[in-house]
Amino acid sequence: MRYGFDATTGKIDPFAAELPEGPPPPSVLILNIWPQVDGGRFGIKREIGDEVELWADIFKDGHDKIAAQILFWPAGSDAVEFAEMAFVDNDRWSGAFRPDAIGRWQYQIIAWPDLLATKRDEIVKKFDAGIDISLELREFDVLLEQVVTGNPDAAETVDSLRRQIAQRPTMGEKVAIVTGLDSIAALRPWRDLGGAAYSPVFEVMVDRVRARFAAWYSMFPRSAGTVEGQSGTFADVEARLPDIAQMGFDVLYFTPIHPIGSTNKKGKNNTLISTDEDPGVPYAIGSALGGHDAIEPTLGTLEDFHHLVSESARWGIEIALDIALQGSPDHPWATTHPDFFTVRPDGTIKFAENPPKKYEDIYPLSFDTDAWRELWLELERVIRFWVAQGVKTFRVDNPHTKPTVFWEWLIRRVHADHPDVIFLSEAFTRPKVMHALAKAGFAQSYTYYTWRTARWEIEQYLQELTSVEVSQYMRGNLFTNTHDINPYHLQNGGIPMFKSRFVMAATMSSVYGIYSGFELGEATPVPGKEEYLNSEKYEYKVWDWDRPGNIKYLIETVNRARRDHPALQEYDNLRFHSADDQRLLTYSKVDADADDRILCLVSLDPVNPLNTWIHLDLAELGLVDGLPYHVTELISGNTWIWTGGHQSVQIDPAIEPVWVLSLSTTT
Repeated sequence: MRYGFDATTGKIDPFAAELPEGPPPPSVLILNIWPQVDGGRFGIKREIGDEVELWADIFKDGHDKIAAQILFWPAGSDAVEFAEMAFVDNDRWSGAFRPDAIGRWQYQIIAWPDLLATKRDEIVKKFDAGIDISLELREFDVLLEQVVTGNPDAAETVDSLRRQIAQRPTMGEKVAIVTGLDSIAALRPWRDLGGAAYSPVFEVMVDRVRARFAAWYSMFPRSAGTVEGQSGTFADVEARLPDIAQMGFDVLYFTPIHPIGSTNKKGKNNTLISTDEDPGVPYAIGSALGGHDAIEPTLGTLEDFHHLVSESARWGIEIALDIALQGSPDHPWATTHPDFFTVRPDGTIKFAENPPKKYEDIYPLSFDTDAWRELWLELERVIRFWVAQGVKTFRVDNPHTKPTVFWEWLIRRVHADHPDVIFLSEAFTRPKVMHALAKAGFAQSYTYYTWRTARWEIEQYLQELTSVEVSQYMRGNLFTNTHDINPYHLQNGGIPMFKSRFVMAATMSSVYGIYSGFELGEATPVPGKEEYLNSEKYEYKVWDWDRPGNIKYLIETVNRARRDHPALQEYDNLRFHSADDQRLLTYSKVDADADDRILCLVSLDPVNPLNTWIHLDLAELGLVDGLPYHVTELISGNTWIWTGGHQSVQIDPAIEPVWVLSLSTTT
């Protein structure tokens, strides 16, 4: 940076003792760059194979021509690549680049006065007006000399061009050489003759496609067993893999698998009194057998876990682990690092609280401790330990109760060596806090979809989640339910409500999840609470996974449609359409490149049939009004031919409360 001048902002310090030495500062302005997040404080997100399209307002004083490029490179690398930007209109320019590897990439825009193009334009205008251009041709030759002076490699190209101009006998022929496409292309690499302006450097996190497109199945591995009162094992989980894969899930998420503490162990239904038969809550992590880098022995050994990871991969499933940064009173940290926790004036460690709830079996970590450096490094060690065991996806419990700056540090550190690791934020908290965690590096985020029930609030919320602004950094994972949340609409709506909520989650977002038992219609509540009665958080459970009334056929069918239809694999292409009946949700997802269109009709009334009109935006669907199109309902297999955007539909939740329609202009 020259004295008094900031090359990034293009600003001169008006109070500097003197104006800067050297040439004048760049007069090109690069403004309103898109996309960016918080002025570049955080990076945008993309997946491998995606094109990153940039827009900016680029101009300068006067009428000089401008050239602009995108510079992009893997973070920490000197291997800079270039992509041309093109003028659109009204000083708006656009360009795109395609990162060819996962990980963090950086990019910026460079723009400069294109003196060669400006002189060509002047020559053409004057020649066409019948004005003598001898001097302009000499000025063009001076520019060619500048090209050679700054770029010795251009000497041969410039010499060839000069000879061609000199050999042409007429001015018209000389102009043809100067302005010809071959000459323009030959000089393109050396157009920058000074005065270049640079934008700030921005970042893009390029994830695996599974960060955007995945179907999560959540379970307690100890509930995979077949013997009442006894923990299931990793081997029992392996026996369940064919069924989970058949339903179409590709991420299998486990609640914590670590040793469980015995101090203040919870009993059935969260009672404070337990027996020797009670297994304790998996979130009360740590015992004499180890902490976050150990395995609860009733589940199996580390070798058994390795076998499960390998066997899951054979079925196209990857294991996701729950990372809950807390410990039971028996956790080794409570002895070796009591300074990782909050020590009260009487010398005791403070239990977890969320008044009026108390968690006497858990010590929360303190990120305000003087030992914060040791704590951060220890938590990084834990994550790296499980990555070394083959885990590449983590669901993080309550990340909003830990500093966002910690997550930004941790995720960036892990990604430096393992850019394929995916972090899911389980943060049911204030929207801006959820957004900040996504910006800090979480690839996916839980959402409030679980509680959105009316049509207007579903539309409003999903439009926010998939908006152009929010989708730059946040991918909403639509969980229908969780082991902590048994929503009232599932308690009261019966199987039709389970079907509707599942289809909405699986088709409105490209990434979604269910908690095991959902496929069975399980919703037995603690009266008056959004909690499960006899929850497997507190006891061993044995399930009949083929229980009558299950909706496994629907889950399998919809997940197959997700794999077969590219439109359902994108996150930000959700569009809502109108229906006369407010109980009917109507939306579409379109992939124009694949000529793929999906239209979903979902009844929000689990009891009463609907007979109403829908009104489709044919332009959004890539269809032409007046031309027929073929409609295939992917669940039933029924087909129709529709014409126009106004259609009458009848949906009976007793038969099927949802239609998933594929629209095609060909048979």
